[in-house]
Order: sequence, then structure tokens, then C-alpha cells
Amino acid sequence: MTGSQRVTEACPIEPGSFRDRSNRVFYKKDTVFRYLNPTALEAWQKLSSTKCFSSGMASGKIIHTEAIACTEPLPEPWVALLKHERVPFISYPYEWSFGMLKDAALLHLMLLLDAIKEGFILKDASAYNIQWRGTKPVFIDVGSFEPYRPGTPWMGYRQFCELFLYPLFLSAYKGLPFQPWLRGNLNGISAADCMRVMSCRDWLRPGVATHVCLQRRLQDRYSGTPETIKQELHGAGFHAELIRVNVKRLHRLVEGLALSTESSAWAGYANQNEYDASAQQHKERFVREVLRSRRWHRVWDLGCNTGVYSRMAAEHADSVVAMDSDIACIERLYQRLRQDEHATILPLVMPLTDPSPNRGWRLLERKGLAERGKPDLVFCLALIHHMVITENVPLQEWMDMLADLGASLVIEFITRADPMVQTLLRNKDDLYTDYDLPGFEQCLKDTFTLEKREAIIPERRFLYFATPR
Repeated sequence: MTGSQRVTEACPIEPGSFRDRSNRVFYKKDTVFRYLNPTALEAWQKLSSTKCFSSGMASGKIIHTEAIACTEPLPEPWVALLKHERVPFISYPYEWSFGMLKDAALLHLMLLLDAIKEGFILKDASAYNIQWRGTKPVFIDVGSFEPYRPGTPWMGYRQFCELFLYPLFLSAYKGLPFQPWLRGNLNGISAADCMRVMSCRDWLRPGVATHVCLQRRLQDRYSGTPETIKQELHGAGFHAELIRVNVKRLHRLVEGLALSTESSAWAGYANQNEYDASAQQHKERFVREVLRSRRWHRVWDLGCNTGVYSRMAAEHADSVVAMDSDIACIERLYQRLRQDEHATILPLVMPLTDPSPNRGWRLLERKGLAERGKPDLVFCLALIHHMVITENVPLQEWMDMLADLGASLVIEFITRADPMVQTLLRNKDDLYTDYDLPGFEQCLKDTFTLEKREAIIPERRFLYFATPR
């Protein structure tokens, strides 16, 4: 080991190996560490000398990791310590678009193929083991690599199906969003549940008969019996080459999955809004002036839509989290950013009236949105009328939520005179007595320090820059 590090406190975080007793991941201030027991240390020493691991780190596909020395004894049963690079913002599969989950699955399979060539295997296949640098997926759980034991199957296959393949099938073959399902069950979609969704006609689709129907039958066959698949395969002379062949087939299958064209309520909003060229330029100039006022660590773009302002923010921020409840919007944004190989904008599917809460064992394994890292600047552009009128969130409640983030704020208020607001109010009882310009400005002054105000379209659209109190 090289270097020296004193570690005196350990705060558990949400790695895919949270319940893996061979290692434990924790934060110390702003750095990520991993304890190893003797077995995990031996695996690490072998792994760190392989070409697949060093090339994976060099290409950014595996998180940068190094062993460090400690100036004091480690608590039992730990015997070694690793230090990891920290990703800008933790996200979860139920916050990803179809393309993100697909690319994460392909990365996992590619790393598995590379590992098999050098006598290693990934012992699990949790989608939570992959995070993002912008639109680039990165594998973070180095504890998942272990030396391959001849005669054993890939034990992560079932988990790969439940957390990657079946959710992708759900969207590609049935046009159903997988996000609510994965959020409702952290273990993913079972073969039995996936089979219930599929019709007889779907059995003819690529991969369904093999990876859903056959998997379901095998699980029924071995459930509740002392006999195991592992024992049978070992006795039949199972070897790593069979795993490699099957993983390559899985890779081709996943690569061929495509999302059918989806309609979206707001995906065309950028081309349908009421801004003329002058007003649009005025709005962009206002936002750019705020961004140029300092270097921002993390920007949240709430209701990001096409990501125009997320891209602006990326020029002046270390990282940008672009959030929208519209799944189609986020998928389109991800594909555009992916083409540009954008490394600082992370697009996420996020229902803003029901953001991801704490989940898992003792509510520690998967953290709520704000607990993963608050922003220092928030965009709330052409959004508040949707929150108040469409989602029925009281204006004061929305402003209190924004204030609780403790961040500076760029917010746009669209008055009742605007055609967009009139459209939202159409065929609805007008119970939104709190939704007017004086009331909004009073709420803003009660919760923030107002720094700047400009009318983008007189009497209809106003922009504000405010700082936390």
C-alpha cells in the first residue's frame, strides 16, 4: 500500500454492497473509503494487478480506486482500506431513463466479459453498482469482482434480469415505464411478475422465452428443494467459456432493445411557448448574468424540459442535475447529451411533487434527493404555475421547499394574463387565490433575499434572482 490516511469516523452510505460483510463503504468528510476483510483484501490484491481493472479505471468505466495505509489500527474485522473517487451526484435506477438503464446494463456486461478473460467474475449484478459522470456510466463497487471458481455459474444472472433486463423489456416490449416498479421494489422485477405482464405473443420477442419463461420455470423447479443449480452445473462440467458465450448473447440482446416513440405533454414546449426572439434572448441573458457572477458547485434545474438552461449552467458549474417528471423529456435529453459526450449534466426522471425518499434497510441504503447533496443554485424556470395549478401545491409550500434547500434561486413567475396559465386553468374551478404576482413576490421576500427582478414579457412573465437568508 502507498500513502497515509488517518480515518477516525465512519458514516455508512448506499453502495450496492451495503450488506456485503466482506467490505464496508463509508464517507470521511468528502472522501469515499472502503474497508476490506482478509478475504476481500486477497481478492483486491489479485484484481488490482489485472489488465481489465487498470484499463477500466483508465477509460473511466471503473471508479478510480487505490489502497492506502492507515496511521492507526483498523477496527475488526477490517484489515485494509481503499480510497475511491467520488462521483458528482448519486442516482438510482428508478430515476434513470430507458437509455440510461440500457447503457448501464451494457457497461456491466462488458466489464464482466473483460473480467472473465483474466479469471475474475462479478459475483452480483446490482444496477445500484453503477453511477454517472454526466452521461457516462461508471462502475463503483470494486468489491463485486472476485476470482472465478471453476465449475460455478454466474450467480449474478438472476439479479441482472430483475434489475436490468426485465425493466428494459417492460418499456421496450410493452411501452410501460419501469421507474415506478423499481422504486416500489429495490430488488427489481421478478421473473414471475415479468411473465404476468407478457402476452403469449410477447413470447416470440427476442429474449422473452429464454430469460423470462425459462427462468421462471427454473426458479419454480429449484424452489424449496435442497438441490441447487450450482451443484448440478458443477457436476456437468460447467466452465467459464459457457458464461462468456451467454453474456455475449445477453449483450447483443440488450444492445438491440429500443424504446418506441413516445408522446410527451411538455417535450415540445420549447417550440410552443409564448416567447418571441427578443424575450427569449432577454431570459437567456438574465440567466447567464447570474451564472457568471461566480463559480457554482452544483446546480439543480427543476423542470429542465429540453435542457437549454442546464447546458448554460454547465459552463459555470462543476455539476448540473437536470430533473423532470416527464420520462420522454429525460430520455431525449439524455440521448442528446450522450451524443455530445457531456460529462457534467446528469439528467434524472424526478416527480417534483414526490421526489425520491430514503429507502432500504433503516432508510440508509438509498438516500432521498436532498440528502445526496444539496445545490448552491436552483433553476425554477416556467415551472411554478405547473406546481400550483396542475399539481395543486400551495404557493407558500413550494417557496418554503425551495428555501429549505439553502440555495440561490433563479425563478420565473408567469401571471394569469399568460396564455399558458389560462390553458392550465381551463375547465378547472379557480381555487388558486394565492396565485398572483403580488402574492408570489411577498412569498419570495419572506423566504429569500431578492437580488434582481426583470420583466421578460411585461405583465405576463417575470424573472427573479434571489439568495438564501
